[in-house]
Amino acid sequence: MKQPKQPISFDYGVIGGGSWATAIVKMLCETQGQVGWYMRNPRAIEHIRQEEHNPNYLSSVTFDIDQLWLSDDINEIVTQAKVVILAIPSAFLNSELEHLTIPLNNKLVFSAIKGIVPESSLIVGAHLIEHYHLPLASIGVITGPCHAEEVALERLSYLTIACAHKPNAELIAKALSSSYIKCSVSDDIMGTEYAAVLKNIYALAAGIAHGLGYGDNFQSVLMSNAIREMKRYVKSVHRMKRNINGSAYLGDLLVTGYSVFSRNRMFGTMIGKGYTVKSAMMEMKMVAEGYYATKSAYTLNSEKGKKQAKTPIINAVYQVLYEGKSPKKVFAALTEKLN
Repeated sequence: MKQPKQPISFDYGVIGGGSWATAIVKMLCETQGQVGWYMRNPRAIEHIRQEEHNPNYLSSVTFDIDQLWLSDDINEIVTQAKVVILAIPSAFLNSELEHLTIPLNNKLVFSAIKGIVPESSLIVGAHLIEHYHLPLASIGVITGPCHAEEVALERLSYLTIACAHKPNAELIAKALSSSYIKCSVSDDIMGTEYAAVLKNIYALAAGIAHGLGYGDNFQSVLMSNAIREMKRYVKSVHRMKRNINGSAYLGDLLVTGYSVFSRNRMFGTMIGKGYTVKSAMMEMKMVAEGYYATKSAYTLNSEKGKKQAKTPIINAVYQVLYEGKSPKKVFAALTEKLN
């Protein structure tokens, strides 16, 4: 799609057209003169140019069009950007990146994706290292606790920016910070990314429990067990010193497990109320990352054999979503394993 004017100059390019991508573009527009934005839907691009807002996600957010360089050609955005921020569902990452004809290994690439790439069963950072040969210092993670809907409302929110090379994390943190966005940095790139994946599974579990009629007392026990299960899982895949009670781990788990904005909790609630997976997906019209993450996390853990982490909650969600077992019976059994 041709631009209606001469190209502007931008350092940051956002890949994705959903709610989280829209929120990140909004954050960047607070600190950057111009921002590149790739989305595959040309109709959405044209709508933003004419109406100054995304027609499908966070439509209350208005943009200064002079700040945006919009394109449905991923190469156009990636070519100019020094920093590429990936903000598309993990299930579609591989197919989108297949359109790239230019290398990524001279860019900083930060993932705002909270899922595992199904084709490789890897978290995004590991996928970029293995398949695109990016050095560890050039990749990073943008994680919460932070819901896109609250960014749209400019409610005070917190992000954790993780990268093995601290100056790169600080660079992204500065670009995303504003009066309503506070950022901290971390060197636990693998741990924060796995935590961002797992919390969606636990939010699904919280939703299923809610749909089945379990109350707040049980939910508190479920979340308490979930953070301990997350600690065991993350330790098994990437051992390092970390405080699992930090915002990037426990904080993100709590907001995703309890918030009315959580699509994973919503998806789980529908499953608990008797929806099939297919019907719940059709009803939501949005991707619940936890659905795909459940299979990948369960499989990865199972492959460890005797060294696998103890994960009764992940196992329960997997049984419901992928083995077609009764949510009522599976969660009745789960209650006996929690404390």
